[in-house]
Amino acid sequence: MTNNLMKFSLSLLCACALFLMSCGGSPAAEGTLDGPEYTSAYVCPMHCDGSGSAEMGTCPVCKMDYVANADKAAPATDPHEGHDHGSHEGHDH
Repeated sequence: MTNNLMKFSLSLLCACALFLMSCGGSPAAEGTLDGPEYTSAYVCPMHCDGSGSAEMGTCPVCKMDYVANADKAAPATDPHEGHDHGSHEGHDH
């Protein structure tokens, strides 16, 4: 049983190492956050090299689903924009 546990632990360790290395180094640590993997409307959560898109999809490197880029989020709109507030009788703002 100890042999099976050791094999399982080693397999799990290798799988974790491969997952963490799948997207390469961290450009954030190098200060290079200007590639499409950081500036596109939809980005890979792992910021893999060559990822990023104007449309929703999956990363070609790690196959994770793209997420909306927080830096490209639409600006907040005024909740009163687009309707008439000529008379405010009957309700408070």
